[in-house]
Amino acid sequence: MEKYLDAKNGYNEESLREIATIIKNGGLVLFPTETVYGIGTNGLDHNAVKKLYRVKKRSFENPINLLVNNLKMVEGLADNISPVEYKLMKALFPGPFTIILQKKDIVPSVLTANSNYVGVRMPNNEIARKLVEFSGIPIAAPSANISGELSATEFNDIIDKFSNSLDFAIDGGKTNLGIESTIVKVINEVPHILRPGSITPEQIKDVAGNVVLGEKNNSNLPSLNLAHYQLNVPSILFFNKDTQKMVNKILDLCQNYKKPVIVSSTENAEYYSNLPVVTVASKYDLENYSKNLFSSLRKAASFNPDVILIEGVKNEGLGIAIMNRLVNLCNENYVEI
Repeated sequence: MEKYLDAKNGYNEESLREIATIIKNGGLVLFPTETVYGIGTNGLDHNAVKKLYRVKKRSFENPINLLVNNLKMVEGLADNISPVEYKLMKALFPGPFTIILQKKDIVPSVLTANSNYVGVRMPNNEIARKLVEFSGIPIAAPSANISGELSATEFNDIIDKFSNSLDFAIDGGKTNLGIESTIVKVINEVPHILRPGSITPEQIKDVAGNVVLGEKNNSNLPSLNLAHYQLNVPSILFFNKDTQKMVNKILDLCQNYKKPVIVSSTENAEYYSNLPVVTVASKYDLENYSKNLFSSLRKAASFNPDVILIEGVKNEGLGIAIMNRLVNLCNENYVEI
C-alpha cells in the first residue's frame, strides 16, 4: 500500500504527527503496541468507530477499548474513579493493563455497546503512545484481526487482510509481548480479572491487596467471547505435569488423523521427530512463549493439517494468560491428562 511507514529501525516524529492527524480526522491506521498490532481511529468520533467495527467485521455488541497517554485523559473519559482504580492505574500504566471504568457522556455509546463502562489502557509502546499524544484524543484500538481470527504480532501477519481498508499502516516489527492486555474491573473495591494477560494476578494483588480471577457476568465487556480465536482447523489442547504422559497421549491421538501438526515447547520437539512440529519457545521461558504463540499457531495452520495438537503450559503466572488463549482457540477442547 502507498501510505506506509517502516518504523522497525526508528521513525521520524514528523511522520507520526501526520499519521496522528489521520487518526484524529477519523481515518483507520494499523500500528504496533507492546501486546499485538492494533487498528486505531478517533475514539470520540461515532462514525469513525462504526467504520472500525465494519472493517473488523466485529459485532457491535463487543465494546472497544480506548488508548490514552496520561491520567488526565482518563479523567476526561471516566466518572467516579475510585482510590483502588487510581492505585492500579498509577502502578500498572503504561503497560499491558486495561481497566474498565464508568464512562462519561463524551464516550460514544457505539464504542461501549451502549453500556455505562469503557476500557482504558496506556500502552507501553513508543509509537502507540506518540500517536495518542500527537492526535490529542483517545484512540479506539482493538487488535488488528478480522473478528474470530488470531491477533497479529507481526505486520505481515495482517496487512493483506486490511490493506484496502486502511488510511495508513506502520510496521514496527514484532511486538514485544504477543498476547493482549490483562482486563480488570474493580467490583466492591476488589480487582476482578476479566481477561488474563501479561500483568499477572500476583502483580495486581501486590498493588491492591486482593484479586479475583474471573467474573461470571462478562456481558458488555471487550474481547471475552470464548470463540474469539479460530484457526478453521480442529485444535486440541493437552497438559500434564508429567511430560511423558502428555506426549504419549498426543502421539496416540495422532494415529486418528492423516495430517496432524503438533505445537510444542522446544524441549519436547524431539519426541515428535517423525511428525510435523512447530516449536513455540522453552516451556521455562513463558515471556518468549507468549511472544511467539500466535505466530506459531499461524505457522501450524499453514501446513493445512486436519488437526492441530497443542501442548499446554502450567496454569500459573503468565501461563494463566497463555492457557486462556489456547483454551479459547480450541473451543474448550482441552484434555487434562
